[in-house]
Amino acid sequence: MRATAIFSVKSFVPTDVVPDPPVATAAPVGVSTMEKHFEGEVIGRSATLFTAAFDQATGVGTYLAMESFEGSVHGLDGAFNFAHSATTTGADRLNEFFVIVPGSGTAALAGITGTGGIAVDEDGTHRIWLDYQLGE
Repeated sequence: MRATAIFSVKSFVPTDVVPDPPVATAAPVGVSTMEKHFEGEVIGRSATLFTAAFDQATGVGTYLAMESFEGSVHGLDGAFNFAHSATTTGADRLNEFFVIVPGSGTAALAGITGTGGIAVDEDGTHRIWLDYQLGE
């Protein structure tokens, strides 16, 4: 099944976490925490660990995110984790990856598996879709 929603970032907080040992590269690595809110066929919020190697001056980089979601998907309440990643050269999204973490679902979302994606419209609207299955 496919569930779609829009989401907004309610907080984005850089942390003091740095790689150990530190390694200097042309794209600095940073870690942040985020909170997102979802509306549509996916309703709820997520707590996110967000890591990126990103050059602010050129807009080039790659991110990796692990999200813990709680809420509902098509009216089924519960929680689960999903991970996603993408690369940008400044005006695009390349090499995207999105997976619902197997074994992470709770309550009515127990057994959820699947994939999905994220897109950002020209007007800045953030969209998410889940292509999911519910198993035993």
